[in-house]
Amino acid sequence: MERKPKVAFVCVHNSCRSQMAEALGKHFAGDVFESFSAGTERRPQINQDAVRLIKKYYDIDMEATQSSKLLDEIPEADILIKMGCNVVCPVLPNQHEEDWGLDDPSGKSDEEFKIIIDKIDENVKNLAKRIQSGEIKIQ
Repeated sequence: MERKPKVAFVCVHNSCRSQMAEALGKHFAGDVFESFSAGTERRPQINQDAVRLIKKYYDIDMEATQSSKLLDEIPEADILIKMGCNVVCPVLPNQHEEDWGLDDPSGKSDEEFKIIIDKIDENVKNLAKRIQSGEIKIQ
């Protein structure tokens, strides 16, 4: 692989699921792909439950390196991952697209958050394996 593909994790608000995916992408797959997150609306801060729980489970401080961003604030993506907006998800030009269909845990219990975090963790690792194996081909 000549260069690492750029993966954009997108949802409407870019404050919770996409932010967690960016953090876990950097953490688990930084050697395989570059992680970015963005949305069609900006939030003043990352969801504080997401910040707290990603810190608790992975010792990652999302607020130190991440912020809510709009789609035009990230590089052009090779791979677009929609988090499961249940409305019209943002779209960016890309070579490969997936919708992970994840429920928004905002305002829910830590246990429900952990279910979504675990799914993001699993999906990020699986995405890295598929890129490494050549199953997902990027020009």
